Amino acid sequence: MFATVTGFLETIGLTWFVPPLKIAAGIDRRYEARRFVRMIGLPGLAIGLFLAVWWALSTQVVIKGHALPGPREVYAAGGRMVGEYQAARRVHAEWLRGIDEQVVANPTMSRAEVMALMPDTAAPTYLDQIGVSLKTVFTGFLLAAITAIPLGILCGMNRAIFEMVNPFIQVFRPVSPIAWLPIVGIVVSAGMADVAANSFWAKSYVISAVVVCLCSLWPILINTAGGVANVERDYLNVARVLNLGWVGTVWKVVLPAALPQIFNGLRLSIGVGWMVLIAAETLSQNPGLGKFVWDMYQSSNDDTLAYIMIAVLTIGVIGFVLDRMMIALQRLVSPGVGVQVR
Repeated sequence: MFATVTGFLETIGLTWFVPPLKIAAGIDRRYEARRFVRMIGLPGLAIGLFLAVWWALSTQVVIKGHALPGPREVYAAGGRMVGEYQAARRVHAEWLRGIDEQVVANPTMSRAEVMALMPDTAAPTYLDQIGVSLKTVFTGFLLAAITAIPLGILCGMNRAIFEMVNPFIQVFRPVSPIAWLPIVGIVVSAGMADVAANSFWAKSYVISAVVVCLCSLWPILINTAGGVANVERDYLNVARVLNLGWVGTVWKVVLPAALPQIFNGLRLSIGVGWMVLIAAETLSQNPGLGKFVWDMYQSSNDDTLAYIMIAVLTIGVIGFVLDRMMIALQRLVSPGVGVQVR
């Protein structure tokens, strides 16, 4: 049981919790105590220094007549956001009760028809906006992976294909999401002219997801091609002797050997996609964290500056969690391969 728990923590990248468990179990307590201090104490000291510098700056820096919010103000703003979320949930629950009452009072109408007549006019909560951003970034990331991994395999296995694709990689890889956005916006708007703004496939959502895809597919493509090209020739010779065929060689030999480098590309890609998403949502007005930051910036008062700081911290924490998810997935798929965790 103990080995299972520690192994699970190691797999998902939460190695900080392993030393306390080993200390409690009496396993090499002195070494594990030093390890715990190094893993938790030093980052904790750095965080404490960061908070102190942040507090000092908040007493001196003024932005457009508004003081830079310090840790205390940001914490208080977080409490207000929790209260706003709870109030919004109560309003939403009342709306659902009203829908149920109307369905009972009008048996000839379906629930969907009643909801169309009584739409929920409440503004999205902060958690709703986080959900929209996560849905968008995962859509763009999956599109990038589905596109880049097969193309990367072809590039890695065939030098001629790589030479054909490489100019496009070198030209389009540095392009900013802000440059992609107008082009993607025009194309998507032309193809989705009749789609309602509140539908699942809203134009702002599709535009943001496509921009994320265009900016995040390059790390996957480059790392996949490199991993496939560097597969040892002995492995390929064995596949040839066994008459595996092209598909069998790719599935049974090339992919397992190239998987660590492919996951390096996926890990880089999800980070790039998350950074790109915020800029894309700001301009496309997709109702996620990017739009939240822009709306708060437009308001420009002491409270909204604190909300922006909360959004910055939220974006960073979610980016960290996404990175740990990719590490855990790589360890589950290829458990015998070490993953560098920082």
